Formats: sequence, C-alpha cells, structure tokens
Amino acid sequence: MSERERGLVSVVDAGAGSPDPRIERIARHVRGILTELGLDLADPNLTETDRRVAKLYLEMFHGLEEGAEPAITTFPNEERYSAMVIEKQIPFYSMCAHHLVPFYGHAHLAYIPNDTILGLSKFSRILEFYAKRPQLQERLTEQVANYLENKLAPQGVMVVVEARHLCVEMRGVKKSGAVTVTSAIRGIFHQKPVREEFLDLVRRSDV
Repeated sequence: MSERERGLVSVVDAGAGSPDPRIERIARHVRGILTELGLDLADPNLTETDRRVAKLYLEMFHGLEEGAEPAITTFPNEERYSAMVIEKQIPFYSMCAHHLVPFYGHAHLAYIPNDTILGLSKFSRILEFYAKRPQLQERLTEQVANYLENKLAPQGVMVVVEARHLCVEMRGVKKSGAVTVTSAIRGIFHQKPVREEFLDLVRRSDV
C-alpha cells in the first residue's frame, strides 16, 4: 500500500472494526439533505449513498487534517544549480469553497534555487495538500507559492494554475470548457525575462 493510500485509510477508517466516527455524523446530515430534496431513501440506488458521500468528503478534505502537511525532502544545492526547476502539468482536483462542487486542472510550479533543492515528487504532494480542502483557485495558487518560498528560500518562485470549475459549467452562466488561469510570482520571477522563460517552457510540448 502506498503512503497516500495509507493516509486515506487513516482518514476514512481508523482500523478494522473502528470506523471514523465522523462518517456517521456526516452521513446523518447527508440523509437530511436527500430527504429535503424529496428523495426516497429506500431506493436501492441511494442505499449507502449517505456514507459514501461522508467518506468522499473526508478524502476530498484531507488537507484539513492535523498533521496532513507533507514532509518534504530537501537537499543541499552542492552543484550550485542556479537555473529554473520546473514541474509542469501536475493534475489536481479540489472543491470550490463557494458551492462545494469540484474544480480541477493542472498546475505548473517553478523555482530557482539558492542553497536548497526540493525532491521532485514533493511538488505534487504540496499541491495536493492545499487542494484537499474547500478552496479558491486564487488562494490555492498563493498558498503553494508561499510554501515553496518559505521552505526553500529560493531566488524566486512562480506558480500557474489552470482549472475548470463545475460551478461555472453546471450552474449560473453554464459556460462549458471555460478555463480559469491564476498565477503567483515571488522574487526573481518579477523580472520579465525570467518570467517569460518560464511561460515559454510551460507552453512548449517538447520539454
């Protein structure tokens, strides 16, 4: 079982025979919502829906758990690497804090090191940690940038997030396929040539 799977098991079920007590408390509220909508809870298609939703919420909001912050691995920058480190097209799924429906997409993360470099797998862990909670895309973008800046003390950080929001596509204006883009810039990335290099590398399909 992977580290991520072990973490989710600990969130949803404290162990065989000792389920997370929050499951039933959340399920009770879900049953109330279904009843208010006029749905027949005896319908076989709704059997266990309340508990499935409860478990889904505990998984989707895992970033709120105490101790859920990823333990990142950093290394001394012995080679004095001073060019850009980019991890692009990192997929994520989150829940809109305004309507509790999903938004999802990709993030592109970059930093230019000083004395410390980051283990590459940690980019995804950092993004997932902040995505797994009721979230705003703007806040998610800033939180990831702040985390990288605080943990690495790099020359600069830039984060770009591209996402589709089901609260835009399913309700209200109902604009299917609309993509929202947000960015956060720190340090040397405020310099236009550095920022443009990053954006060019993100756009290129051969990198």
